[in-house]
Amino acid sequence: MSRTVSSWILSSARSSIVLQGRGRWYSICIPNRNKIKWKLVFSKTGPYPAGSCSLDSTFSLPKAFRHTSTEEEHFSFQLSPAQINDILRAGELSHKTLGLNGKNANSVLRFESNQLASNSPMEDRRSAATCLQTAGMMFGVFDGHAGAACAQAVSERLLHYIAVSLMSRQSLEEIELAVEAMKPVRPILQWHRHPNDVEYQEITSQYFENLRVYWQHLLDLDTELGFSLEEAMVCAFKRLDSDISLEVQAPQESELMRNIALQVAFSGATACVAHIDGVHLHVANTGDCRAVLGVREEDGTWSTLPLTRDHNGYDEFEIRRLKREHPRSEEKTLFVNDRLLGILMPSRAFGDVQLKWSKELQHSILENSCDVEALNIYQYVPPNYHTPPYLTAEPEVTYHKLRSKDKFLVIASDGLWEMLSNEKVVKLVAGHLTELNMQKPPLTFKKPVNLGYMHNLLLQRKSKGLASLDQNIATHLIRHAIGSNEYGEVDPEKLAAMLTLPEDLARMYRDDITVTVVYFNSETVEDYYRSH
Repeated sequence: MSRTVSSWILSSARSSIVLQGRGRWYSICIPNRNKIKWKLVFSKTGPYPAGSCSLDSTFSLPKAFRHTSTEEEHFSFQLSPAQINDILRAGELSHKTLGLNGKNANSVLRFESNQLASNSPMEDRRSAATCLQTAGMMFGVFDGHAGAACAQAVSERLLHYIAVSLMSRQSLEEIELAVEAMKPVRPILQWHRHPNDVEYQEITSQYFENLRVYWQHLLDLDTELGFSLEEAMVCAFKRLDSDISLEVQAPQESELMRNIALQVAFSGATACVAHIDGVHLHVANTGDCRAVLGVREEDGTWSTLPLTRDHNGYDEFEIRRLKREHPRSEEKTLFVNDRLLGILMPSRAFGDVQLKWSKELQHSILENSCDVEALNIYQYVPPNYHTPPYLTAEPEVTYHKLRSKDKFLVIASDGLWEMLSNEKVVKLVAGHLTELNMQKPPLTFKKPVNLGYMHNLLLQRKSKGLASLDQNIATHLIRHAIGSNEYGEVDPEKLAAMLTLPEDLARMYRDDITVTVVYFNSETVEDYYRSH
């Protein structure tokens, strides 16, 4: 199997066509539901400027394991099981929700998350936080493209914009008075981060100032009732995207801040954010990340409930929306090869000002900038670019009232969904839950327990493969996404091959993958319905 996998991967890579230019066009082979699906993806290469953020050393494969080129003479896919686990588990994050006295009255029982890089540096980001003003919890997955800058900025800022949109007028007035008096401001969010998650430290003060301008705008609206949750999420998404666009047009304090603003605006990111407060679940989605609910029916079977729609050229609703927004003369050029203007797969995204600004504004901003080549910014106006904007960050918001049979929510970037169907993901999570319960030792025994009995029990579990089960469900999903064979089983040799792919080849076979799984507290949900 190893020889077959490695020879197939290397031969297909070395025979693929690469067109040289300001970037590269790659033929991407992505296994999807046992079918091979080819598509073109534009990839830029170039140095990151000083001060920019990179997760290459954090979530990319350790250099000792990962090859840097397909031209290496001694190319090997050999990894030990321990090395495979080290790579897969490097980005694990988990958090259990506890209330007063250690008891959990929250509808969120716990969440588990993980990431695996394909791009170098990784372009996916994630966020998780408790909203201290509303007691709700928020979870976000962000899939960047044309660089990581936009996904990085959105992952840091969007949850703050949503939280501010949900605050009462009195709370907004209190934090504004505190800032005016130069007093400490009460925290808005309690973040749940991986130790290696990064921030744009150099530009945090500007982000705060623009957030302040936003809450001042909300105070100027002079509305006592405030936003509904759906309105708050829509307003937050649109306002942040507007700020990203305006920041790059405004004078900056330093060249570093100017460069970051340019990179954020000229790269892009899709976003999927869930807000959970009691039994009220809202999911706001822009682009092709996805949220799926795992439901356990009364007969014990599992079903899936998708809470998002992929915004891309395959979706008829999106195609009709774009056609309504642009002249009939552009109907045949809006989507070319199922891509927006022949360039972008998602039809909604943050940033990507190349598809939102006029040609004149783009030229003006880039003409007055430093070396955009060094910033990895691709200057290109697509043909048939007549009536911008063609792209929006406005989300589609779905509301779902949690039931006791709703057991978990999976939010992930399209790197997961390209490999696994909704149904397969729910099946894997459900099976993982069952196996974890089998691992738990019995609390009571009907007969005396001796060492021989316990030894036999351990042998049984080991024979079933439970001894090495991933404790983090997101890791379990990623392992299956990249290592499953045609029978849906993890093939260790294929898994090792996929993890040791060289940097110039990995993106041809898998995308960055980010997964967050939120488990619900069924008892809390049931208590809600008993008291209402």
